[in-house]
Amino acid sequence: MANNNEVAYTDTLWKSADALRGQVDAAEYKHVVLGLLFLKYISDSFEARREELKAELTADGITGEQQETLLESHDEYTAERVFWVPPEARWASLQSQAARPDIATLIDDAILVIERDNPNLKNKLPRDYARRGIEPIKLKGLIELIADIGFKGDRAKARDTLGRVYEYFLGKFAQAEGKLGGGEFFTPRSVVRVLVEMIEPYEGRVYDLCCGSGGMFVQSESFVEAHGGNKTALSIFGQESNPTTWRLAHMNLAIRSIEANLGPQPADTFLRDLHPDLKADYILSNPPFNVSDWSAKLLQDDVRWRYGVPPAGNANYTWIQHFIHHIAPPNGHGGGVAGFVMANGSLSSNAGGEGEIRQRIIEADLVDCIVALPAQLFFTTGIPVCLWFVTRDKTGRNLQYGGRDRKGETLFIDARKLGALQTRTLRVLSGCEDGETMQPEGRGDPKFDTDIGRIVYAFRQWRGEPKPDWWNDEAHGAWAYRDVPGFCSVANIEQIKKHGFVLTPGRYVGAEEQEFDGEPFEEKYARLLKELDECFAESERLTAAVRRQLGKVRV
Repeated sequence: MANNNEVAYTDTLWKSADALRGQVDAAEYKHVVLGLLFLKYISDSFEARREELKAELTADGITGEQQETLLESHDEYTAERVFWVPPEARWASLQSQAARPDIATLIDDAILVIERDNPNLKNKLPRDYARRGIEPIKLKGLIELIADIGFKGDRAKARDTLGRVYEYFLGKFAQAEGKLGGGEFFTPRSVVRVLVEMIEPYEGRVYDLCCGSGGMFVQSESFVEAHGGNKTALSIFGQESNPTTWRLAHMNLAIRSIEANLGPQPADTFLRDLHPDLKADYILSNPPFNVSDWSAKLLQDDVRWRYGVPPAGNANYTWIQHFIHHIAPPNGHGGGVAGFVMANGSLSSNAGGEGEIRQRIIEADLVDCIVALPAQLFFTTGIPVCLWFVTRDKTGRNLQYGGRDRKGETLFIDARKLGALQTRTLRVLSGCEDGETMQPEGRGDPKFDTDIGRIVYAFRQWRGEPKPDWWNDEAHGAWAYRDVPGFCSVANIEQIKKHGFVLTPGRYVGAEEQEFDGEPFEEKYARLLKELDECFAESERLTAAVRRQLGKVRV
């Protein structure tokens, strides 16, 4: 959970950033703030390492000019996974010159030398402060506000602080951009956590073909750490077409020391797949919904459209087939799995041949689970969405702790009634905060009684995963799954066929069971029938009264 200082910082910074709206385009002004935050973070990390190094050298009897030389040694920082920050780019230097009319140019120059001395950041940071034409006085105010945020001390805690500030800003900006009718797709934390907890990425290749700011990757590595694994066991691959968001992703991952291959530059996933030969163990993504122009004419014969050429007017099944194309095939340890967000129309649409494509995907036994989510989860759109989970291997071999063979089956979860309104227009699923676990000494799992816990454990139980070590139950072994009317149900391919290959969960889970209120059916039926007769009588009385009044009206 964020502490009070973080909340105070972020609230103040948001007000300051919001003041820039008149000068900077709504879809761009977040980069002004987040770029400066990144500069402050790496500068503080550098200074913290410098103080550590100075103490070490002094303890070894190294002082004077020799110490000063070593304190400015590039390798003494990079060896500790700390970015090297040249003197002119350090925050103290920038802050001391914040009142200069050319402060924007000084910031650009600082970023340029940081990229020069840290090759893994080259061309990945925003270097356009001067071009934006922001009034120097406003930049000065922003610099002074950010100066109050401290990222020194424990590096893990500093990374967590900045990570939360980044996440807060991304959400707030997405919310503001949504109100303005624009904005990029920002995946809410609760939705990301559902995807990650169900995919369970322990080791292997993780891929997000439209990675945005890198939130899927951050949560994947958090999952591994929470479950006692080694985050270096994951190899990160991504792609993003928006240049500024591509840079933002690199900053977001860099502050957490997450190494990722996001391609040499931003690129359109359909027209220029930067990882054409990648077969991923885990695919996590939230692609743009219902894209109407995805360059279909240029890609009619693409190898990715194995189940049918997607319609030119909607990219939903273009995305879905791209995911399937990149899923690792079954091997000795099992095949890959994909979890992604889709518009609800993908579950039932027959336009442009989508129904036939969906049928072929279902008949190929690729659909593992469909989750219908409640509306109002996203900052930038109020439409309800669903989660698809697709896999090439339903044997259970690709699960960390094993599972049962579920060939020919698909699990449907209707979670539309879950969540609570955080604001008038935004709904949040409970169980998405870091540290929310079912047991204090558990494996980092979401609470069973939270919204996310209900969804995740229905899926894990159905897959036949073994119970966690902390589960207080004498009967060890696999979970015992059962259908829950109104919430979850299993269907085979033949049953799905009877529904016209429509994947809407509501068709399969049925109505929720009503609790018995203690009134026998016979008595309840008689009572309700009497109340209905009374309603009919009252309706007739009111109708007669209205007619009498109308009869008194002179035409």
